[in-house]
Amino acid sequence: MNPITESDTNLALRVALRDKDALAEVIDRHAATLTRYAWAIASSRQDVEEIVQDTFITLWSKAGSFQLAHESLLPWLLVVCRNHSLNSVRKAARSRVDALPDELPIREDEALARERLRWVRDEIDTLAPIDKRVCELCLLEGRSYAEAAEMLGLSVGAITQRVLRSRNRLKKAVTPDGY
Repeated sequence: MNPITESDTNLALRVALRDKDALAEVIDRHAATLTRYAWAIASSRQDVEEIVQDTFITLWSKAGSFQLAHESLLPWLLVVCRNHSLNSVRKAARSRVDALPDELPIREDEALARERLRWVRDEIDTLAPIDKRVCELCLLEGRSYAEAAEMLGLSVGAITQRVLRSRNRLKKAVTPDGY
């Protein structure tokens, strides 16, 4: 069939049958549009390239599991591209670290903050030994839940639950009205 006149529906069927030529045709047909769309959301050229590539990888892996609502693959590809773009933005936001200035200003309420920190440490000391160690690792030392789980021989879910319970308890200890 002539690739210029072949419909996206037929190309999608051929991609589902693992036809690499059909995938190449879909890429030729829609890569420029997806790239412009990803540029509107992502922040770097590298992210855009990865997003477009991931979009076509998703098409390759899911081609047999969806049906097109229209004759064009483009709406489906744009939704997948948007999802990959938003995931990329979220990932970048999680990994972004704001640098602290070399000199932090001293605030008038420093004594209050120190007093609250004392309350927090006192409250941590009253926790069960395993919860105390989880708080020390995750909340004070800044270790990841996975690291703490490995160190303590617990699951990540157990660490998550213990941190959540401990944070709620600590929050009640340092807030005046207990909320």
